[in-house]
Amino acid sequence: MKPKVYLIGVGMGDPGTLTLEAAEAIEDCVTLVGAPRLLAPYREGKTCSPLIASADIFAFLERQERGPVGVLLSGDVGFYSGAKSLWPLLEGYEVVTLPGISSLIYFCSKLKTPWQDAHIVSAHGRAANVAGEIQSHSKTFLLTGGKTKAQDVCRTLVEWGMDHVQVWVGEDLSYPEERIRSGRPSELAEETFGDLAVMLCVDPEPICRGISNGGIPDEDFIRGKVPMTKEEVRTISLAKLRLCPSHTLWDVGAGTGSVSVEGALSLPAGRVFAVEKDPEALELLEKNRDHFRVANLHIVPGEAPEVLSDLPAPDRLFVGGSSGGLEGILRAALEKSPALRVVVNAVTLETLAETVRCFELLELEDVDMVQLAVSRARPVGRYHMMSAQNPVWILSGRGKRRE
Repeated sequence: MKPKVYLIGVGMGDPGTLTLEAAEAIEDCVTLVGAPRLLAPYREGKTCSPLIASADIFAFLERQERGPVGVLLSGDVGFYSGAKSLWPLLEGYEVVTLPGISSLIYFCSKLKTPWQDAHIVSAHGRAANVAGEIQSHSKTFLLTGGKTKAQDVCRTLVEWGMDHVQVWVGEDLSYPEERIRSGRPSELAEETFGDLAVMLCVDPEPICRGISNGGIPDEDFIRGKVPMTKEEVRTISLAKLRLCPSHTLWDVGAGTGSVSVEGALSLPAGRVFAVEKDPEALELLEKNRDHFRVANLHIVPGEAPEVLSDLPAPDRLFVGGSSGGLEGILRAALEKSPALRVVVNAVTLETLAETVRCFELLELEDVDMVQLAVSRARPVGRYHMMSAQNPVWILSGRGKRRE
């Protein structure tokens, strides 16, 4: 017979942060399982097994004949907790799940600030665009640890010119050695914080970001002699990409970087890889990336499709320039992401014909073709006349989804 299992949120780790219900459940348990630091207060009088991975915990439970067994989980069971992966494994068991006090709730109470308006990010053992997340929200809570510690976040903020952000770091919360530090990123960047650290970052002037974030005036970009996708064409091209916040976007033939920048601003939890071979364009790309502070814009020097093989799979592909290699670019992207959505801009009839040929050859679906002809007013004495810009074809489609 399978033993009864408690999944117990034990708060920060100090027994003082337990709920009464959780304390009673621990008292009821024959055996306790969890991380060593969580088991430490109960080693006398209980059989304790230090296990962390869900698969190891499940294998242990399968061998138990007596219960109840308590699985101790840090913080709250619904907040970046191992309970998420344990629930599906424990079908057939009698499972009682008990909430706990999360680090978010505890830390904000210490700082005397509400947490319902906080944007929540985990940089603990996972990749996160921390600068982008912080600069796009007025209040951001971060879990840190592993390869991204609190001091690393502070250094990143300094690097991206965000020393105006107010930062609080909480370390070893609820334990006797609990420490809370506050200051600007530059003040905290040289300190050392451990894995059990959380952060609250307040940006008094966050950048307003949205999924459709087109419309940056052309004159806001640092310009040179390199071609640039103009504002009206850029806005429609981005709309055709149908970006979602966590997407990975490839911008091939990125030029000055206007599409890359606006794409990155629309993807606070995503990434943009700007592929460009021209040295002057690469220099402008870097300047515009720094100018708009888009930490999630990654510049990839080299010629496509050769440099695409090492990039992560894209959710979206924009091709502003292909130098005759469009078919290879599309094939490389579709190989990584068969259901990829693609947008191609064509200025010449030859590029238009080649794009149509490639879309048909590669059997793209939901193909759409728009010609955009923009005219802008220019002063002529005390009058204004319209000057036509070159027409641009905007072609879009998506690859076939595999069954």
